[in-house]
Amino acid sequence: MQLTVRDVSKFLNVTESTVTRWIKQRGLPSRHVGGQYRFHRAELLEWATTNQIKVSVEMFDHLETDDEPVPSLVEALEAGGIFSQLQGTRKDEVLGALVQVLPLPDGIDRAEILRLFLARESLTTTAIGKGVALPHVRNPIVLHVDRPMVTLCFLETPVDFGALDGEPVQVLFSLICPSMRSHLQMLSRLSYALRDEKFRNVVMRQGRREEILQEARRVEASLTAPAR
Repeated sequence: MQLTVRDVSKFLNVTESTVTRWIKQRGLPSRHVGGQYRFHRAELLEWATTNQIKVSVEMFDHLETDDEPVPSLVEALEAGGIFSQLQGTRKDEVLGALVQVLPLPDGIDRAEILRLFLARESLTTTAIGKGVALPHVRNPIVLHVDRPMVTLCFLETPVDFGALDGEPVQVLFSLICPSMRSHLQMLSRLSYALRDEKFRNVVMRQGRREEILQEARRVEASLTAPAR
């Protein structure tokens, strides 16, 4: 279901006039249908993540169903793996190195995955600022994986990804998901975690695997903790 200006204003906690202004001045992705703006959830979340704008948890209420339970960020990180000293001095080189370490099932064409990553980057950068990028493909369902995976890679040399803040990227979080539903959930959980100072700090100083997973568990526990 596409979102209206009113929906977006609620999910981003801003006025409807601010939403309209962001369309014109900040490139908020939208479509003009019948004289009104319409928005896609995935594009909205990606834009908000890149621009470091908090999104209301109400946006994701419809994503959790008994038919498709959502794995935790910790489970996705354990499935995707954590890798150090990823080599490359250009965006295409580090993305190529990333594709080689992704724990993909047998039979998946890694060259095609790289083409999908590069196609996604050609639309707009996946760098979200402060040295972090979130490479992912535009249509996650085409990968036919069994469960969401988040692969964390530390670059040997910081690389220019065209981030809005101008900082070179030194950390990649790559999302590989079987469906748009799980893609949105993983992106939202990861975005939430990266706004947590302790989690971001342990990532940026390239902490040990156990430290990173421990901080991810703490952040996710805060998501499910009852409000006081």
